[in-house]
Amino acid sequence: MEIMVASKYTNNFDLELAIPIALLHDTIEDTGTTYEEIKNIFGKQVADGVKALTKNDNEEKSVAMKHSLGEIKKLSQEVWAVKLADRITNLLLPPHDWDFDKRKSYLKEAEFILTQLKGGNEYLEKRLQSKIDNYYNYCIQN
Repeated sequence: MEIMVASKYTNNFDLELAIPIALLHDTIEDTGTTYEEIKNIFGKQVADGVKALTKNDNEEKSVAMKHSLGEIKKLSQEVWAVKLADRITNLLLPPHDWDFDKRKSYLKEAEFILTQLKGGNEYLEKRLQSKIDNYYNYCIQN
């Protein structure tokens, strides 16, 4: 939904590219589906976007995030938008079993994503900043 709304506020936004990337963004990470399978069905541009959004589980988490963001930044604004929209969606209330340090870490990661993808999509950047602010207020109150 975030992607569809963002497309209305973003010049030259290719919604037909962004939607499959958004829908498939966790596919390689969470299933046995490969890059090649996605490429064969959806094309190289979608597969490249999904691959860039996939964190390498063999790397330390912060290194994997930096690497993924570096790959995202090499691609189209639609891939940047999917990453921003994904974090917006994920910044709902944290699970009850997350302690303060886990919440703080997730917040810092969201701030890092926003900083790294600054200039990619003004609408989604404002939405993410608002979510970060709300998440921060929740974290300090609980």
